[in-house]
Amino acid sequence: MRRGMVTTALVAGLAMAATACGGGGGGGRQSGGELSGTVTFWDTSNDAEKATYKKLAEDFEKEHPKVDVKYVSVPFGDANAKFKNAAGGGAGAPDVMRTEVAWVADFANLGYLAPLDDTPALDNPGDYLPQALGSTKFKDKTYAVPQVTDTLGLFYNKRLLKEAGVEVPKTFAELSAAAKKIKDKTGATALYLRGDDPYWFLPYLYGEGGNMVDARDKIVEIDDDAGVKAFKAIKDLVDSKAAVTDATDGQENQLKALKDGSVAMAISGPWDIEGVRAGKEFKDRKNLGVAPVPGGSASQGSPQGGWNLSVYAGSKNLQASYAFVKYMSSAKVQQQTTEKLSLLPTRKSVYEVPSVKNNEMVGFFKPAVDKAVQRPWIAQGNSLFEPIKVQMNKVLTGAATPEQAAKAVGDSYRKILKDYK
Repeated sequence: MRRGMVTTALVAGLAMAATACGGGGGGGRQSGGELSGTVTFWDTSNDAEKATYKKLAEDFEKEHPKVDVKYVSVPFGDANAKFKNAAGGGAGAPDVMRTEVAWVADFANLGYLAPLDDTPALDNPGDYLPQALGSTKFKDKTYAVPQVTDTLGLFYNKRLLKEAGVEVPKTFAELSAAAKKIKDKTGATALYLRGDDPYWFLPYLYGEGGNMVDARDKIVEIDDDAGVKAFKAIKDLVDSKAAVTDATDGQENQLKALKDGSVAMAISGPWDIEGVRAGKEFKDRKNLGVAPVPGGSASQGSPQGGWNLSVYAGSKNLQASYAFVKYMSSAKVQQQTTEKLSLLPTRKSVYEVPSVKNNEMVGFFKPAVDKAVQRPWIAQGNSLFEPIKVQMNKVLTGAATPEQAAKAVGDSYRKILKDYK
């Protein structure tokens, strides 16, 4: 998950068969077993990361000189709909795509992804973190390979908390209790609350012991007591002035508030570390602390995010595509991306490498990743966020009570998931 959830466009069209036109040129293995041909790679990484991934693609070409990797940088906000349009229309889809974890089941359900079980792409699956591997599965088949994992953590300004004489809160109740002291001693609001993005609602829901749905038993859960308490938790934090929020532009507003010191804490992910440290409050880089997200009244947890690598079912060059995915998700490459970008590996073995084990960002976020909660890996998973977004806004503006909001989300879910109770 990077910089929030994006509502995807609805795309009509039948799924392409594995023999349909793909993004890459002809190729495969020559008679001597050497890979050849073109592999088109859509990279959805951000501006700070894409140069590294482009260089890695070039390194793969050096190992396989008869393979041409056509690197294409695709903005995250455009990638989902762009891929569906290309795959559904039968032209322009890439051979390999860097796929957000919530997209895999959706694309697989449409028939756009090649199964990777028993292919070279899925190399040493036992080495992957279980929660990362879980996001690659759909109906007992594997449709992606884990590349990067992440989750949300609590960013905090060490100086402000020290001046206020408060400890890093382990629960939202502790945070709320400390808010007045933080304001009185430092002038800062305790927390910036992302009211504009439903992904940020999940720690409150998990903290009350709830979930969106039970995908195994096909039960909608968000409208139970835990869902009501979660909506009440965000409302109480804002009403008590323990938190500030915005209905729009939460990403930039939160970043600015942290950098300027107008808030003492915020919830975000590894992708924001360097952005936060660019602010005046963090000229001393050691002033930034990161801890697991606070818990609620029943539990603690934040959603699992991250990125996988998927192969288009209609690729004309499956063998070279499998090899490219294997390379880009290898322990060697994951070590390099951690060293260069401080991204969290998905392979267990990479965490034992000294340069990774001693990486400051890994130290910050690995404890949070270990507690990350897997989202429902179902085809409609990405569609479950928009109803939460609508009701968060209503609750925070007073247009709906927590009870009304939870019920409304549950009603929306049963329309999206017609076979769920």
